[in-house]
Amino acid sequence: MRKAMFKKILIANRAEIALRIIRACRELDVKTAAVYSEADKESLHLKLADETHSVGPAQPTQSYLNIEKIVQTAKKSKSQAIHPGYGFLAQIPAFARACEKTHIKFIGPSSAVLKKMGNKLVARKTMVKAGLSVIPGTMSLIRDVNEAREAAEKLGYPIILKAVYGGGGRGMRVVKHKREIKEAFELARLEAETSFGSSEIYIEKRLTNPRHIEFQVLADGKGNVIHLGERECSIQRKHQKLMEETPSPMMTDKLRKTMGNAAIRAASAVNYTNAGTVEFLVDGEGKFYFLEMNTRLQVEHLITELVTGVDIVKEQIRIAAGEPLEYKQEDIIINGHAINCRINAEDPNKDFTPCPGTITGYRAPGGPGVRVDSALYTGYTIPVFYDSLIAKLAVWGRNRSEAIRRMRNALEEYQIEGVETTIPLHKKILEDEHFIEGRIHTGFVHQRIDALVLERGLGSEDIAALVAALTFSMSKSKPSVAVIPRRKTTVGSLWRSFEKGLIKPETFKWGS
Repeated sequence: MRKAMFKKILIANRAEIALRIIRACRELDVKTAAVYSEADKESLHLKLADETHSVGPAQPTQSYLNIEKIVQTAKKSKSQAIHPGYGFLAQIPAFARACEKTHIKFIGPSSAVLKKMGNKLVARKTMVKAGLSVIPGTMSLIRDVNEAREAAEKLGYPIILKAVYGGGGRGMRVVKHKREIKEAFELARLEAETSFGSSEIYIEKRLTNPRHIEFQVLADGKGNVIHLGERECSIQRKHQKLMEETPSPMMTDKLRKTMGNAAIRAASAVNYTNAGTVEFLVDGEGKFYFLEMNTRLQVEHLITELVTGVDIVKEQIRIAAGEPLEYKQEDIIINGHAINCRINAEDPNKDFTPCPGTITGYRAPGGPGVRVDSALYTGYTIPVFYDSLIAKLAVWGRNRSEAIRRMRNALEEYQIEGVETTIPLHKKILEDEHFIEGRIHTGFVHQRIDALVLERGLGSEDIAALVAALTFSMSKSKPSVAVIPRRKTTVGSLWRSFEKGLIKPETFKWGS
């Protein structure tokens, strides 16, 4: 017997992901209650929701991370369920537990599963029992520097110090030499404590230029688990994803079946329900290792939707309402190729510094196979308090070549004025011959960043700084023709070198 669908869902999130959930609810004829902080009074998701509720000041700890306030608002609005989106409370066991206690359905896995998979050491042990290979490393906490040194010597450098809880690149330190381990150990513990409330860390061997491959899984409450194929997530910077695509350029049918079955075993091992992602690292020989499980909806879910035709957010809601999966594994067919670009309000030319501000002009791209998930509009002010992700631009093509060309066109059309964005960087990545050939790995952006970052035009401050530097140099010697040092130099990189103190005025030699 089919269970009754929810009448109303509270969305415990903001901006574009809140919009995405609202649209899914509309298609299911489910009412929505949206929450917002004082900084988000003008957010677009409030205009589309059926009702809106303020949950406090701009600071996330007092609004979007305030469990008591969110649950109270759900009860006040008479919502039967809460969708957490991603980020904020999406993977917090205490939040899921608070929902369970108040008989409000948390659209995601149980608090017990969140707790188990949120502890990376417990997750590693669980996956080993399920028959998955994990990245070589410690299976217990590293309590002091001496233990860290001993473990690192056994594994062999380079190694990564990792926070037991959390993710997103925080609480992680790469150590290449034993002389670095003391400082890295202290920094990793401090960042872990600050970010996740626990200073506990462990060690993993750092693989050389691996690929980051994740598998989307769906699991209902009836024991049915399927995967929706893989996503290639190797284009990243400091462990933060910049672009994703599906299928992976390196994937074969045989490997997809093997990795997909491993992902299903991982989900089954913890009695997982709802949507989740099992993440792997793949080395140069094609051997894959379990990395972690993201127990929520992923930012990049839309490219999987484009190639499979499965609405993952609607499936999340249906599963939470007690419905069985409508799909079997054989129903999932990968059709074409899709690429996603995470558009952030950041300046790639200034070490990706966040650039909040007011949008003075906005035009989204269009055409066949183009999808934009964003809450931007002209006049909207991007708050300083939250993540810098402002849009997800995805395209579908019949094959990878068509998808790349389509994404190039979409990026060219996309106009976001008033703030700096990562669009120029995405353009450069898509023009790179290594990317076009599919020769990518997690160190791709770091190794090729100088070739990828678009040189920006000089502003008045830039010109003033260069003039001052050159004037100083000229005053010390006979002015004539400047001879720039032999290196790959552009005006933009020159300016950045002046900024960072890497090039002094006296670096320039003057002569006839």
